[in-house]
Amino acid sequence: MRYAQGGGLTEAERAAGERIRQHAVERFEGGEKNQEIAAALRVSERSVERWRRAWRERGEAGVLSKGSPGRPRLGPARIARLERELERGPLVHGWADQRWTLARVKTLIGRLFHVSYTVEGTWRLLKRHGWSWQQPARRAIERDDATVELWKKEVWPRVRAPRRRATAGSSSRTKQASR
Repeated sequence: MRYAQGGGLTEAERAAGERIRQHAVERFEGGEKNQEIAAALRVSERSVERWRRAWRERGEAGVLSKGSPGRPRLGPARIARLERELERGPLVHGWADQRWTLARVKTLIGRLFHVSYTVEGTWRLLKRHGWSWQQPARRAIERDDATVELWKKEVWPRVRAPRRRATAGSSSRTKQASR
């Protein structure tokens, strides 16, 4: 299956599409009709019509692929600025707490650069630039880590029940094996 603008295609498939369009240009120059070109190249007549129109308007360059539609819309300078703004935190940008959500990042990108991303596209953008999904640890404000460590080392070993020692014949395997 062919996709407009190269979306979903491998590099080899994109190159094959370029060759097909180049053959079409050669046939345009030879004066062949759209129907003949479509049949010979095994493409739709509509594609040939579109290529011919682009060829008439812009020449051979008009028929070339415009590249993948998934090319990044934020360049390196904008990515660097976005990272700086993310590091400043959500409070600075008007949110009530210190959690970045994908929806908030999406909104921030829209505010800063006037570019619209989907939530999924925002996630792909962040992941591509080394950001990862993180769940904040929920801890009580009054938590005292030193006291917790002391309790784990001194109190817990005395409180927990001792493990039963295995004795001969106490395992269910032993009982099954003897039958």
